[in-house]
Amino acid sequence: MNDIVRIPFSEHQINKRKICKKACSILKALTQAGYEAYLVGGAVRDLLLGKQPKDFDIATNAHPEQIKAVLPTTRIIGRRFRLAHVHFGREFIEVATFRAPHDTSDQGQISHDGRIIHDNVYGNVEEDALRRDFTVNALFYELKTGDILDFVDGMTDIHQRQLRLIGEPEMRYREDPVRMLRAIRFMSKLDFTMTTETEVPIKEVAGLLTKIAPARLFDETLKLFHSGYAVIALGLLREYQLFSCLFPLTEQSFDEDQTGVFSALVYHALENTDRRIRSDNTVNPAFLFAVMLWHQAQKGAKMYREMGNPDLQSVHLAASDVLGTQVKSIAVPRRFSNVTREIWTMQGRFQFKACRRSLNFMKNRRFRAAYDFMCLRASSGEPLEEECQWWTLFQSLSEKDQQLMCQSVVGSPNKRNRSGRRRRH
Repeated sequence: MNDIVRIPFSEHQINKRKICKKACSILKALTQAGYEAYLVGGAVRDLLLGKQPKDFDIATNAHPEQIKAVLPTTRIIGRRFRLAHVHFGREFIEVATFRAPHDTSDQGQISHDGRIIHDNVYGNVEEDALRRDFTVNALFYELKTGDILDFVDGMTDIHQRQLRLIGEPEMRYREDPVRMLRAIRFMSKLDFTMTTETEVPIKEVAGLLTKIAPARLFDETLKLFHSGYAVIALGLLREYQLFSCLFPLTEQSFDEDQTGVFSALVYHALENTDRRIRSDNTVNPAFLFAVMLWHQAQKGAKMYREMGNPDLQSVHLAASDVLGTQVKSIAVPRRFSNVTREIWTMQGRFQFKACRRSLNFMKNRRFRAAYDFMCLRASSGEPLEEECQWWTLFQSLSEKDQQLMCQSVVGSPNKRNRSGRRRRH
């Protein structure tokens, strides 16, 4: 254990105005009740880097029940890792009790392959620092004094902009393979590099990610691709052979992509996602999965059409196959996978340009997502440029001009007689 280093405000100059007032109120309440309490982790790291933190986590020597006694709005959650969520209306701040090294009790179980099963062995602040993943995430800010407590030389790594695991890297990855994804996320977000000893074991133990619960990997995937640095994250995930553990079908699609159209689709989509997030616009996880799995959905639909199935049914069958395979790696909630399916099935409707049908199509709540997806396909090299231009113009016109535009379409695939029924012979 390194000696504790106290870094005074005069050396770090963290701007207290950037610290959430709710977090400050928790820190004050716990310290006034006689407990130790510190701002810790990403919040301290980001404040030191001049960034505005999104989350403010707190660590304390108070146990969850003691936290609840001091702060009655607390809800205790988790079994593997018990935490206190201190609620402020719909918002909450996470407060964790200091953790110690694992023991052989039920509270500190580790599986045969080294993964943490239970993590409720409580300790002190020094032990908690050594249990954290990266040195830059193991800095403790004391509100009362304004000092930062550094047990692992994290400040040096902040200054050198590098990620270094605390402890023996391979063992730490085996304890929790998600640390590999966290390393990629921090490299993407912070523009940090990894130290050699942190980097080397990753390719060897990358496969351990397949043993992580798919629901947990869904959350980690969104953090990777919805943080504003998705393009960088994708490149690093593939470089360190982690991407195939999350998106095995997409990795296969990259291998099969002889024309480069699918690769262009993915990169254009991620660039658009990064721009939207940096502009504080919303993004839907369904769109990410629609893009990542599109090549396999197309391939499957073609196979089902060749077997004699109608177009729409072929897309539905392929969607079920592809999404069914993907959820084995990442558990995509149905509220998102159903939207992904809709985006795919609606692609065929853009060819139909009869006025009533077109106007009704535009009223569909998924129209905008499907339209954006179709235009993204066009910009990536699929032969849909005219289709995209037609629908872009159509949306901008008055209803009268829309009718004229539809009437000008020659040989529309959905032209029928006036009754709307096919003639019988």
